[in-house]
Amino acid sequence: MAESRYSSAAMRRFLEDERIATLEQLKQALGTGSTMTVVRKLKALGYRSSYSHRGQYYTLWDIPEFDAQGLWDWHAVWFSQHGNLVETACAFVEEADAGFTASELQHILHVDCKRALLQLVRQERLARAHIDGRWVYLAAEARQQRRQGQADAMVAPQVEVLSDELRAAIILFVNLLDERQQRLYAGLEAQKWGHGGDRKIAALLGLDPHTVARGRRELFSGDVEPERVRRAGAGRKTAEKKRPPSASTPRRRS
Repeated sequence: MAESRYSSAAMRRFLEDERIATLEQLKQALGTGSTMTVVRKLKALGYRSSYSHRGQYYTLWDIPEFDAQGLWDWHAVWFSQHGNLVETACAFVEEADAGFTASELQHILHVDCKRALLQLVRQERLARAHIDGRWVYLAAEARQQRRQGQADAMVAPQVEVLSDELRAAIILFVNLLDERQQRLYAGLEAQKWGHGGDRKIAALLGLDPHTVARGRRELFSGDVEPERVRRAGAGRKTAEKKRPPSASTPRRRS
């Protein structure tokens, strides 16, 4: 009977204003110290929990405005139509054209996914394969795996079938860049290819695969600060100012 003092309408108003909240914040809003009271109110209203921040944030079922991937964030707290991180990772891998590596999925979901992926493999809900030096997570169902493998095989030959003119133009363009810009550009192109991209782009551009991987990590971690475009020493040289001869300096006779 005591629970009737706490209003579901008050919780709804609070979450509509704040959008998301932790259990402690909801308890304060309701004026109760009981976790179970808050949980019962959330269940009655319909709620979602975040897949980031260890599921510590809650929102009402109808508040999120999900994007095309089924994701929504509020101040960097992430929610998914699929539910928690394990369910979200499973859904993304199963729907992927060629599977995902842990780092690729982390870039999409904005959280570390490796533990969730390994849990799914142990539960036999996903499979993984060592492809081009990286662990790639695939659907567990054999037919889906074959589809994902075929999609990867279709991507791989595309570097080799570039026309000679296009290949030469790309190499010319890359040679106009400094080392840092080459590394970042190569990393961007490798990310587009998916797994195996580091090796493919390295072969195309004549770079070390480790250099390509470094550029990809720098670019997609956001750890890139603007620097001067020109190499050191490039550009017009500063004109040397001529000083007028001092009185002690003898003038040359003509």
